Amino acid sequence: MIRKIVIVGNGEVAEAEAGVIDAADFVVRFNDCRSYGTGGSRTDAVAVCNTGRPAKAMLGSLQWRTHPGVVSAREVWSVRDPEKFAAMRAPLAVSHPDLDDFGDDYTEAFGAFCTETGKTHVVIDKSIHEVVDAALSAFAPAPYVVPSSGMIVIAEVLSKFPEAEVMLAGFGHVGWEWHPFAAERQLVDSYIALGRLKRLGGKTLVSSSYGA
Repeated sequence: MIRKIVIVGNGEVAEAEAGVIDAADFVVRFNDCRSYGTGGSRTDAVAVCNTGRPAKAMLGSLQWRTHPGVVSAREVWSVRDPEKFAAMRAPLAVSHPDLDDFGDDYTEAFGAFCTETGKTHVVIDKSIHEVVDAALSAFAPAPYVVPSSGMIVIAEVLSKFPEAEVMLAGFGHVGWEWHPFAAERQLVDSYIALGRLKRLGGKTLVSSSYGA
């Protein structure tokens, strides 16, 4: 039974937290697993941006494919539902023409990687994305493109494992300008107040491209 889950972002993780992370029943890391090492080594799932430049870079990188966190993970979670991002392509071409490759879909390629390596491929459904958008609206976010992968994964974990204790590490809620980080921090704090989440202590700063 999965009782304790830690979602480890790509921000700073205190060395003292590594033991707590590795003692969890399930650990999720992101993309290139920058938290691996100082932030412990247990990795059960790697959540990836499966569209655009981040996806292309990971799939084309031998370093990513052979990273010990990626190798040890039993699951790869694609955080972007292809149907959702295909529908966003035309509006973004008008509002954000610089994001012309944002919707390029590499979901099948991640699925093939999982088949080759004996992993389970999970595609997070667009309904999770829409639930997050609705929840963020309560905090009047500035215009944004998409929630961060971290926020999507938090929502997926809370939905999939409603009885588990869920902890966060390495979340600083800063990075790419088109993620609604201020509202995400408020939403996470509201979940903490309700007892649905806990933060591991320590300073957590993160910088990211649009893939995080």
